[in-house]
Amino acid sequence: MSKSLLNTHRDLEASTHGPRHPRNSRFTLRTLGQFVVTVGLLAAGYRYLWCPWSHSLDHSFASSGSDVITNENRLEEFQQCAIGNLLDTGLPFLEKASPITVQDFQERRDRLAEALVAEDTDAFVVEPGYTFKYYGNVSQPEWEVWEVSQVKANTTFLCPSFEAERARLLGMPFTEELQIVPWEEHWDPYSTLHQSDVFLGVNHVPRLMVDEEMRDFIQRGLGSAGFDVVGLRGRVEEVRQIKTAREVEILRAVNTGTVEAVRQMRKCLYPGLTENEIATVLDNALRAAGMEPFFDIVLFDENASNPHGGTDGEKVLEPETFLLIDVGAHLYGYSSDICRTFFPPFLEKPLKDASLSPNLEEKLKVWDIVFEAQTQSIHRMKENLTAASVDIAARNVITAAGYGEAFTHRVGHGIGIKAHESPYLNKGNTNTLLKTGMTFTSEPGIYLVDKFGVRHEDILLVQGNEEPQLLTGSRALGPWDP
Repeated sequence: MSKSLLNTHRDLEASTHGPRHPRNSRFTLRTLGQFVVTVGLLAAGYRYLWCPWSHSLDHSFASSGSDVITNENRLEEFQQCAIGNLLDTGLPFLEKASPITVQDFQERRDRLAEALVAEDTDAFVVEPGYTFKYYGNVSQPEWEVWEVSQVKANTTFLCPSFEAERARLLGMPFTEELQIVPWEEHWDPYSTLHQSDVFLGVNHVPRLMVDEEMRDFIQRGLGSAGFDVVGLRGRVEEVRQIKTAREVEILRAVNTGTVEAVRQMRKCLYPGLTENEIATVLDNALRAAGMEPFFDIVLFDENASNPHGGTDGEKVLEPETFLLIDVGAHLYGYSSDICRTFFPPFLEKPLKDASLSPNLEEKLKVWDIVFEAQTQSIHRMKENLTAASVDIAARNVITAAGYGEAFTHRVGHGIGIKAHESPYLNKGNTNTLLKTGMTFTSEPGIYLVDKFGVRHEDILLVQGNEEPQLLTGSRALGPWDP
């Protein structure tokens, strides 16, 4: 979503610092004006810190001695600062995460087989995609989706005869030899499956449960061949929804790491940066820490009043800008999805009881409301409470504050190998009960058109009747400490 670091036409040195002068040079009208403005801001209880390296800690921007610092130089220093800050943490969030093993895949398929029995279903049918990735470690790009795969404890693959050897070469995580039902291109693949040895001994119409990603023409083909086709539900759906300890540690690592990348990058921000430039640097910081970004939404002020943006990414960062950053990355096949809303470091936090501008006062008020809404939604993430109740808890806070119509989306969703998975936390989902091991986002928001938007998003693990476990390290502490 972002452009190259070098894709800019703005000389930030000229726009933020102006020309440099010897220490003993006389005041000019311009420097006098700047001094008066600074004094006025101090009297109001807060001030702008224009020096871009004032909050960048150990990885500060430094002049090479030249009086001219190009915009390209600054962007490169910004990126080095963000990456350096993140790497200097030692990346402790990665220590307990490890890749999914062959044994993990086998255990998943065994749990799936048990769930199929519980749902009185003969087989589960998937095609390459996220669910196939979950059970067989094959994604759509690795195997074009013109084939059907039937998965059970003893896995069988239905594929064209000429592709059978390629299926074996994919190196899927199976300890036993692959079982393949081949079909010639002039055959009906669905009838071939129905008549295969897979269903020998089944003295009733075979019932197949299909994944939510299954394309309609395949479902219709299975039905026309004599199968009883039912949608994803019950215990089978829960196999993916309820995370194992290894899955939890990967989710904890990638989500905590993504939050930390945002925090460390924030220290390096300076006036004049665009949304696109910040997104590019954040993506590169994530990659430097071993994570792979797959979406990065950086929005300033009124652009953030549309939750997922839609503008050109060229809005410029200013002192009282509210930055909304919603970003996701992958680690070992699992997703992060976090959001923070905050001020840049060169706007100093107001003193207590300071006189604030109406703009700043409203932003602080809305930030607190959204944070409280998130807090109340988190309290509802417990065993056997409904998915709807989590959404309603957040919505009640925002509505009571007078911003109900500005909360325009559900409060959250499941997360795992996909950033958005079931169950979905919306006020209409009254039939789904939360269970221990489910992982969710909590991401309430308020979006004021033509003004600004605020959203806080963290990842949580349901833990029985206890408070859910936070998988993002720590929640935001305030708009100056995201």
